[in-house]
Amino acid sequence: MFKLLAGFSAPLIDYPFPRSDVAMYAATLPPHAGAAPVDRQTWDDLLLDQYADRLARGTSIFGQQELHRRLLGTGSGAAADVAATAATAARVRALAADGADPHRAALQTACVDLRCAETEIAGLLFGAGPAPAPRWSRLLKWLPPAFLLSAALVLLWWPLCVAALVLWVLLMLVQVKFYEQSQRWEQLVGTLQLQLRAHSLLGALAGGAGPGAALAAPFRDGAAQAGKLSRQLGRSSLESVIPGLKEYGEWIGLSNIRRYFAGRDLFLAHRAFLRDSYRMVAGLDADLALARELRAAPVVCWATQPASAASPAAQLQLDGLVHPLLDQAMPLTITLEGKGAFISGQNGIGKSTLLRTLGLNLITARAFGFCYARSASVPLLPVYSSMQSEDSLAGGESLYIAELRRAHELLALAGQGRAVFLIDEIFRGTNHLESVSGAAAVLDTLAQQGTVLVSSHNLVLAPLLAHRLAPLCVSAEGGQLRVRPGVLAHTNGLTLLAQRGFGSAIEAKAAQVHAWLGNYLAHPDDCGHVLRAA
Repeated sequence: MFKLLAGFSAPLIDYPFPRSDVAMYAATLPPHAGAAPVDRQTWDDLLLDQYADRLARGTSIFGQQELHRRLLGTGSGAAADVAATAATAARVRALAADGADPHRAALQTACVDLRCAETEIAGLLFGAGPAPAPRWSRLLKWLPPAFLLSAALVLLWWPLCVAALVLWVLLMLVQVKFYEQSQRWEQLVGTLQLQLRAHSLLGALAGGAGPGAALAAPFRDGAAQAGKLSRQLGRSSLESVIPGLKEYGEWIGLSNIRRYFAGRDLFLAHRAFLRDSYRMVAGLDADLALARELRAAPVVCWATQPASAASPAAQLQLDGLVHPLLDQAMPLTITLEGKGAFISGQNGIGKSTLLRTLGLNLITARAFGFCYARSASVPLLPVYSSMQSEDSLAGGESLYIAELRRAHELLALAGQGRAVFLIDEIFRGTNHLESVSGAAAVLDTLAQQGTVLVSSHNLVLAPLLAHRLAPLCVSAEGGQLRVRPGVLAHTNGLTLLAQRGFGSAIEAKAAQVHAWLGNYLAHPDDCGHVLRAA
């Protein structure tokens, strides 16, 4: 009893929510007027689930859902979205500041019980929601006393046992019919109460001074209402402290069923307030997670936008860029001035990793306002990728058909507004000549409508697309990776044959075919059968 009156907090659970629950908040929001800033394939290509898991450490389902929503984005570079990113950056900057430790600790303490949530409630709050309680549910309060009265009167007049039996059967039927629904409702109410309790505690912090009080100020006005609503939604405190009273109240008094129906109506009457409370609580929990990330990341900076208004989409500068999921990532510097990029490099040098690193940082700049780099000037634009197209036996798609489908999707997205397109090894699923021809046509068209960064071993694409894409080469110099202007001069595909144990005979034949192909492209009439003598 003392723990109850003192505001006892349950032990932290950190329940492992499935990704579908984490994505529920974003899924319930109205669809974008245009294309979403990040689509499903881009999310998978750029490993955003793994990155979201990194951010989610020590964060409740509320904060996880808000972080997921921000990563997905709410627009495509409109002024309102830029303002939202700036507001997020300002709050997180205040929380991550060196002198903000006491304020950050107070806010985290107020939010810590959110991690005890066993279910998500965004679907309840922002989805269709429950229907109003049926009118007959108001009669349920008379059913238990009628049964008890009839059972007592049986002692005076035994024929009343029939009425008592009928009432008992009604009690059991109602309980069995709605028991599972009421149990599910109890879970949802428990999470709602955690949200409302955090709202009340944060409202109490608003009366202090410093950045913590400023961030808690929006909670002040609704704090009293949050506390009152939490009490109204919950069960009687006596049921929690008197052994057996809960079970008796449910099976004889239908307390759980009556609370279920009354709670549905109470929820619907206050859903607008509960939605606003959720947005504020989830937003602050997400901000706290980002502040922890900023303090833990080895390198991070606040992103700025390109100053040039002529072609801001193609202006990009990232110095000391790293991927946060790589423990010992080599920092890279990349700059674009008015064009996209054709990226070449030897096998295994890290071209795909560079594209993923760049894509993730462009998304964090748009979603949170920061990049994992020493300095960053990037456009706040949607990001789309094509990096993991594969054969699909279940879907009946060959690799080339999957690549064509994705290329068609990217062209359609480009038609809805400027964006950044990251493409790794386009059209691998067909022969060399058709691959180069199709890739040149698609990339040229795509680059007219957006900023394209493509990596490819088909080096002949570089001069074909030089008017659209600046050639960049990833190379290892002095144990460090560098991104330099130009095209790869020395390939290593044949060298890897020897390194991987194919033997000198196969390596020699491969070198002979390579020399023949080079000569054939220059003098097709002079070339005989390349392997005739081999």
